[in-house]
Amino acid sequence: MRSYAPCALAALVAKAVLAIIATAGTLAAAAGSATPARPATPAATATPAPAYAAVTSGQSLEFPADYGSHPQFRTEWWYVTGWLNTEHGEPLGFQITFFRTKPGIDDSNPSAFAAHQLLIAHCAISDPKRGRLWQDQRIRRAGMGLAEAAVGDTDVRIDGWSLRRNAIGAPGGHSAAPSAAASSPYAAKIEADDFAFDLTLAQTQAVLLNGDAGVSHKGPTASASSYYYSLPHLVVAGAIERHGTRDRVSGEAWFDHEWSSEYLDAEAVGWDWIGINLDDGAALMAFRIRGTQGDSRWAGGTLRGSDGQIQVLGPQDIEFRASRRWTSPRTQIVYPVQWLVRVGSREFELQPLIDDQENDTRLSTGAIYWEGAVRAYEQHRLAGRGYLELTGYGERLRLR
Repeated sequence: MRSYAPCALAALVAKAVLAIIATAGTLAAAAGSATPARPATPAATATPAPAYAAVTSGQSLEFPADYGSHPQFRTEWWYVTGWLNTEHGEPLGFQITFFRTKPGIDDSNPSAFAAHQLLIAHCAISDPKRGRLWQDQRIRRAGMGLAEAAVGDTDVRIDGWSLRRNAIGAPGGHSAAPSAAASSPYAAKIEADDFAFDLTLAQTQAVLLNGDAGVSHKGPTASASSYYYSLPHLVVAGAIERHGTRDRVSGEAWFDHEWSSEYLDAEAVGWDWIGINLDDGAALMAFRIRGTQGDSRWAGGTLRGSDGQIQVLGPQDIEFRASRRWTSPRTQIVYPVQWLVRVGSREFELQPLIDDQENDTRLSTGAIYWEGAVRAYEQHRLAGRGYLELTGYGERLRLR
């Protein structure tokens, strides 16, 4: 696991790294100019604010195009979480995430060093046998052959870290929600500091469009929205390494792809989210957006039954109630790690694989959050497994 400096120093380093990346284009352009200095002009023209695309209801998602990057939007992520079992029977949780963000850089800046797009990646293994979370992170500006997020299909990479969809055969036209039969497997390869992934993820179910046909509202105003689809019940196979020891693994995962230009409104501080692969083949995604007073500002979700029927869940259908909390020994942040979640008329109890699944990503996103493997129980019986994400508990979440 990457070692981190103390809190204050890490925060300063993160700010410095982002500042250097953001200003690199301006510095490079200045250094490369051989034109003699001109007399100062009376007034400088302000740098135009970047234009971001907006989420629009009624616009259908189309595949395979929407598997790929959407660089005109401010924020985007491809998120894989799941449970693995080693050949020796060890249960493990895992996370692989790639973020793309469009910072406030003038699009007309021609410099190859200008950070028109930033790419960030996080990865982690929840390891109960060793009682620890293995984690690592990367951040690069897109381009120059080092980091890319392709348009048209899933293909994101930073150095030796990658997540891509291996398209099979002819595209076969466009689809609003491709079936599993028309799918192609994903490949995830990560070489972290002292652990690694080499996994394939095969789709078994149709794309799950969240919200209103893929438009997911994140607040009471229409502007706080995202385009959002999921791929539950991915079958995972491959290998992992920990401290040079390689293990064959198999398991099941949940994949999310989401993009937006205004994910949270001004009154929101963070969110609680779950993605659960239920044992009967059903799939549950639920979230709540928390306000400044810790209240539920908004909530939503999607429940697809084992029969394929989809129930879109609104704020009145979702309730998160914390039943146990854990305090991080490193940051002193208090996280509710055990929950009762009401989904319509059903209620699930979530229990973590291990308590310490805190992800310190101050050197890339500037955030500290809890992202962990959980078991879901219904009426005291194991009903499924998945992941719980808790953001904005130490301080308000600010999306870069």
